[in-house]
Amino acid sequence: MTLPAAKLQVLWNRLLAVVEEQGQALIRAAFSPIVRECGDISAGIFDAQGQMLAQAVTGTPGHINTMAEAVKTLLAHFADDQPEPGDIYLTNDPWIASGHLNDFLLLMPVFHRGAVIGYTSSTSHLADLGGQGMGPEGSDIYDEGLLIPPCKLVDAGEINPLLMQIIAANSREPVANEGDIYALIACCEAGATRLTTMMTEFGLDDLEDLATYIVDTSLKGTQAAIAEVPNGRWEAALEVDGYEAPITLCASLAVSDDGVHLDFSGTSGCSVKGINVPLNYATAYAVFALRCIIGPDIPNNAGSLAPFVVTAPEGCILNAMRPAPVAMRHTLGQMTPDLVYGCLSQVLPDRVPAEGASCMYDLPLRHAPEDGARKDMHFALELVFNGGTGARPTLDGLSATAFPSGVWGSQVETTEAVAPVLIEERELRPDSGGAGRSRGGLGQRIRLKAAQDQDVMLFLSVERIVNPAQGRHGGLAGAPGRIQLASDPKPLPGKGEVRIASGETLIFDTPGGGGIGAPTTRAPEAVADDLANGLVSEAAARNTYGYRS
Repeated sequence: MTLPAAKLQVLWNRLLAVVEEQGQALIRAAFSPIVRECGDISAGIFDAQGQMLAQAVTGTPGHINTMAEAVKTLLAHFADDQPEPGDIYLTNDPWIASGHLNDFLLLMPVFHRGAVIGYTSSTSHLADLGGQGMGPEGSDIYDEGLLIPPCKLVDAGEINPLLMQIIAANSREPVANEGDIYALIACCEAGATRLTTMMTEFGLDDLEDLATYIVDTSLKGTQAAIAEVPNGRWEAALEVDGYEAPITLCASLAVSDDGVHLDFSGTSGCSVKGINVPLNYATAYAVFALRCIIGPDIPNNAGSLAPFVVTAPEGCILNAMRPAPVAMRHTLGQMTPDLVYGCLSQVLPDRVPAEGASCMYDLPLRHAPEDGARKDMHFALELVFNGGTGARPTLDGLSATAFPSGVWGSQVETTEAVAPVLIEERELRPDSGGAGRSRGGLGQRIRLKAAQDQDVMLFLSVERIVNPAQGRHGGLAGAPGRIQLASDPKPLPGKGEVRIASGETLIFDTPGGGGIGAPTTRAPEAVADDLANGLVSEAAARNTYGYRS
């Protein structure tokens, strides 16, 4: 019997609350700071056919949108399996899950009245899986750590002890990894418990009516939003720093009555370093960028994702094929929104922001090799910082803000509690936001000092060192990023391995976002506010904005 629309809408809202609680369970239970402090997760609820019905608001597009397809892949892989209550499946295969080995994806069948009525799924970043770890130095996927094919982590409520031992034996952070895996399990279980409670409360035997309502309503809403965009085809290219050589990312965006097709043909080939991107991850961020402009108020689910198709030639750097090294896939994967907006700005100039810092400025740190024998010196940690977002057509960009990743910045106190480092300074960089009618968001400066008794290894893979975020419509570029040791004025390259000697300080400047519109058209009162808040220097206010007090 079909449920009335009003009840279906109530159930949909309840489902969104359920999945958000599911995500919060993961954050509260996690061991690693990048999960519990930075929200590098996803959580979702799926119907019996593997369609994503709801996702937690907390989470990254790279996890959420890859998870939407990964669940279908896992269901196909285990099609002949007879699930039992308490079963949970696992993989970290980059071409199935979230693009690199450190992201674990779990899938749990949800039973209600003796039958599988849906699934809960979760993803989060684990601190270390051995190999070269979180850095771009691996020559293939086998250099980068432990790859776990689709398997059963929990069998009828009993965890697989051998699998847990293998994961622990291949990590520099075995305790954190074990805790994070149990947090992922708790996340799936919390979602399953709340989902079945909801179904009992509302007298539901299955999710079929609700799933149809969610997917159909979201699909129709997204199609209506796409219909507001003129049909046509637009192209854009983005020059990025790369590792051994500059890289060109290319895209063509085609909008038709059937949907939106984005193609990455023309993009540079793969790198020998671990900055290559599996297509699932590039797709996740590209579609996220499109959905931020086209139907942004429609919840993210199988229906709202369906009209967007992304393709790329095999072997280009945005469609890396196995066994390419992909540990730092986010370095370029998170640049795809700026590439997409280069296309959209030609057709929707009043809705698209300027380019931003985009790529997370993360600092993967671990103990020096010679400390390997001293277990008291062991650590592996990934810090996350962000630059400024691009200016918006009618608003300034956001400073030191995570877009498109959504991963919050690492906290000073937490960092110093778990790693042998001291954060000496963390502040916004004046004048780093691109000048314009709307100003780009500011980057930030972090000064990080290695402990007096221990060297620290840093594995860099960031962008916007050579190619800063560009402005639009007369707006100026944001400031590029810059990385250096306090003892040496020569800047470090954006990618590679760096030793921070005991007592040495790393200076880490994140980029600013580009501006929109000519700087001289910025409202004088806005320039005055920027001056008063220390965001713009007096010289920039006078010479760039033409401000006179």
